[in-house]
Amino acid sequence: MIHTIGYEDTTPAALIAKLRAAGVETLVDVRALANSRKPGFAKRALSESLSGAGITYVHEKLLGTPAEGRAAVRAGRPSVMREIFAAHMRGAEQQDALARLAARARAERVCLLCLEADPAHCHRTLVAEAVAPEIVHL
Repeated sequence: MIHTIGYEDTTPAALIAKLRAAGVETLVDVRALANSRKPGFAKRALSESLSGAGITYVHEKLLGTPAEGRAAVRAGRPSVMREIFAAHMRGAEQQDALARLAARARAERVCLLCLEADPAHCHRTLVAEAVAPEIVHL
């Protein structure tokens, strides 16, 4: 099983509370760029907050959507993003990152993080589907 969560409509404290309630041990950030305009969600701040809550932070930028895919989502073309992301994920380094994620998900309770609140519009669902038969969207 693997969990996913989007931080678009939440705060760092609320996100951490959801992760703890679900028993998440490791948050895997699948943003290509772990930056955010939302306070508390840039890589360093998020990592520090999670550490204080006893949750490990891992950034797997290779599992992030390339710039063209992010632009497609902003333009309201999620099907184009899926095509771009699928092509991106055929790379050897991306496949290695998926294998790391799958191994981690077998060993501990993992949650994938990205921005979008709706998992149907986010690539994190595609990543989750590639590594686990059961997905729980928080």
